[in-house]
Amino acid sequence: MEQKIAKAYLKQLRMTPRKVKIVLDLIRGKNVAEAAAILKYTNKIACEPVLKLLNSAIANADHNFGMDVEKLYVSECFVTPGIMKHMKRMRPRAKGRGDRILKRTSHVTIALAEKN
Repeated sequence: MEQKIAKAYLKQLRMTPRKVKIVLDLIRGKNVAEAAAILKYTNKIACEPVLKLLNSAIANADHNFGMDVEKLYVSECFVTPGIMKHMKRMRPRAKGRGDRILKRTSHVTIALAEKN
């Protein structure tokens, strides 16, 4: 019998992948109640959207797959870089030149599974 996996995606989060990865490393492998508590009380700016995404994944598992919420754990969570095409900015530099500032975005994925 194959294991059911419930996923939730967050696309184009206006935050660098580096900041989000620090938060995702804290919750990987934890059960959902513990992961939600960690996200709620950690003082990082990326915790708010990741907590919202975790709650969405829990709702997906309950509604779409009929999984038991008490047995869920974070089986997989990762972040990949999104596009930087639309939000390029300029910063003045020496001798009248300009440097680009790349406003980075992230795609976040959280997958939940049931413990046996």
